[in-house]
Amino acid sequence: MIHEIILTTLSAEGQVHIAPFGIRWRGDQVLIAPFRPSQTLDNLLATRHAVINYTDDVRVFAGSLTGHADWPLRHAEQVQGRVLASALSHQELELVEVKEDTTRPELYFRVVHEATHAPFRGFNRAQAAVIELAVLISRLHMLPLEKILSEYAYLKIAIDKTAGERELQAWQWLTDKLQNYQAEISGDNQA
Repeated sequence: MIHEIILTTLSAEGQVHIAPFGIRWRGDQVLIAPFRPSQTLDNLLATRHAVINYTDDVRVFAGSLTGHADWPLRHAEQVQGRVLASALSHQELELVEVKEDTTRPELYFRVVHEATHAPFRGFNRAQAAVIELAVLISRLHMLPLEKILSEYAYLKIAIDKTAGERELQAWQWLTDKLQNYQAEISGDNQA
């Protein structure tokens, strides 16, 4: 099972990177497997720390992929890292093992600290739709455009029926990114 979370990492120079990420649990360890090349992978290997942020503000998922990534942060308690101010809870991680791979290495972490800040009241359908579209947008270069457009049309039903202000804003950011990608592809095909 893959859990969609917001991962915050720091570069060796202390620059924060915020990324939506799918993680897996392997017993009491967290498996993070970023594709090469990626800023997340570089940061994880450089500092050997990360923070998992659990948030119901889906704008963070969409914003991280669309250039809207200026979110309030605070220092982590026990690792070299940052916590989203909007996190309902978070877990601070320390790298314990790396299984090398040329495409997607597997990094195993142990949780060294966790805290709950506010109750999680569940996702509505629009929030789930935004997260799913964010996953698709993160794979624009890997999936056929027709598949993404078909999924987009289906996911929009949940947006139209259940979205609040935050979900509408996140959806618009992702829609803009998709439309820009379509225009770029069309321009490439006409050249």
